[in-house]
Amino acid sequence: MSERPRNVLLIVVDQWRGDHLGHLGASWVRTPRIDALAARGVSFARHFCQGAPCGPARTSLQTGKYVMNHRVVHNGVPLDARHDHLARMLRRAGYDPALVGYSTTTPDPRGLARDDPRLRTNGDIADSWTVVAQMDEAHGRGDVARNYARGVAENAPHHAGRGAEALWAPASGAARPDGAPAVVEARFSDSAWLTGAALDYLRARPAGEPWMLHFGLYRPHPPFTAPAPFHAATPLAAIPPPVRAARPADEAGGHPYLRHVHATLGLGGFMPGGEGLVAELADDEIARIRQAYCGLIAEADMRIGMVLDEIAARGMLDDTLIVFTSDHGEQLGDHYLLGKLGFHDASFHVPLIVVDPSPAADATRGTVVRGMTESVDVLPTILDWLGMATPHTCDGHSLLAQIRGGGDRTRDVAHFEFSLRGGFHAPDARVLGLDWRSCDLAVLRTDTHKYVHFQALPPLLFDLRADPHEMVDRSRDPACADVLLEMAQRMLSWRMHHAERELVNLSASPEGLVALA
Repeated sequence: MSERPRNVLLIVVDQWRGDHLGHLGASWVRTPRIDALAARGVSFARHFCQGAPCGPARTSLQTGKYVMNHRVVHNGVPLDARHDHLARMLRRAGYDPALVGYSTTTPDPRGLARDDPRLRTNGDIADSWTVVAQMDEAHGRGDVARNYARGVAENAPHHAGRGAEALWAPASGAARPDGAPAVVEARFSDSAWLTGAALDYLRARPAGEPWMLHFGLYRPHPPFTAPAPFHAATPLAAIPPPVRAARPADEAGGHPYLRHVHATLGLGGFMPGGEGLVAELADDEIARIRQAYCGLIAEADMRIGMVLDEIAARGMLDDTLIVFTSDHGEQLGDHYLLGKLGFHDASFHVPLIVVDPSPAADATRGTVVRGMTESVDVLPTILDWLGMATPHTCDGHSLLAQIRGGGDRTRDVAHFEFSLRGGFHAPDARVLGLDWRSCDLAVLRTDTHKYVHFQALPPLLFDLRADPHEMVDRSRDPACADVLLEMAQRMLSWRMHHAERELVNLSASPEGLVALA
């Protein structure tokens, strides 16, 4: 390995649950390439993202800041230009950070024209990235490199005129989950298209020139249809059933937020032409959705393996830090829900595998870390590996010392947030009559309890020792009053400690400006 680490491959898939990895016990999913990657690095088995959906989650990943600080609380909410992020930091350090996929970043509108097209998309690309290929489906840019459906039409004339939704639709035409494959063939799937762009980028790298690539896959994000043969990669009999109460009304004591979601969340957001409510899906329909999800994972695993093979073939493995993670998770029928929302672990528990090629990390290869980590730790870890300082405004910390066997940098608590307000598709939507100022919830999760604080709704408290699947709300149980108070106090202290601190480390003094360490 060269004296100075050079290359970074940041793999960010969309909506991959942290409990869907073969090497961590999910025997029903096919992840041989990710499992092999884990054997070469360190797996963080209890890794949590900081928000959902994509916009908040990816902003925390890129900035190393909690949602309470960057304030991108939903898709479509702009990122204040003053917040530094990974691509900017690396560009200042001399890298040309490249991106395949998307970052779901709405730019700061101050200084932009009101008709700027970036303000009409569900998240554009953050500044300072060099875009190799961008998933940009709804707005039909003429640039093939930025539009998957247009690229498919050029390479598969029989699909000409079909948008992404038509390509992803079930071949059966059904409006309910029936196990049919997607219309699009695997060789023309979005995962294949994005992987092809990543391979082209790697093959064009001049020998000896350092690079950084954000390689993003859209899958296993909905629609829950997978191309053949991946759609049937996991037998139905092997798939675990969802975790849920006997009926929706029994979930968490019928909390008003859950009642609202159960009564309004439709299937149309998860399969083209889908009809009916998610909470009314039959057991066999949930099984079909889970089968498609596993198929999308199986294809993503294969595509990621192709990129790793290219890096190996070009002799760059010994100079490349590899990070594999997801923006957020997926409910997958648990608690009568689909998507990423609310407060359950299924939406916020995500994978993290880090492969440090340095000989200093040889002793930890193939190990699994059980302490909790967070998405805000990814940016400091990358910067540390490159020999760069972590900004004092970052809420995370580097995991590199632990990866090299130098001590435990995990947590005994995880924090994540969610906003009940409307997002890109319905920014004016109100949930339970709450305005946009009163829609946030925050979660503090320890090894033993989970506390959910709503601004304007009753809190929730779960005893994870007796109730690991978050079924029974204990917030009104007198026997848990002390725990409830302790958790609320811990959350307040956390928010005070991590409050926005762009300039708070500075002070004027008789000797001039002083910067605190």
